[in-house]
Amino acid sequence: MKIPDRNGIKVATVEKGLGGALPRSTAPYAGMGNMYFNSVEDFGEAFGPNAEKIMGDLPNFTNIEPIIQVSEVM
Repeated sequence: MKIPDRNGIKVATVEKGLGGALPRSTAPYAGMGNMYFNSVEDFGEAFGPNAEKIMGDLPNFTNIEPIIQVSEVM
């Protein structure tokens, strides 16, 4: 999904886990959300001031503890 450049976010995706590597196996993750920024600094500027609000809102959607990873698209 392409979204307007707001707070440095270029693109955001949401994925639902459907299955694992073996047929009929459970997906290792229930879901994933990805946010794409031009730089780690842009991510920090967008997420940092809003981290408490974002993390505080997660229980409204899931009781699963999130795993956060910062990556570089190659």
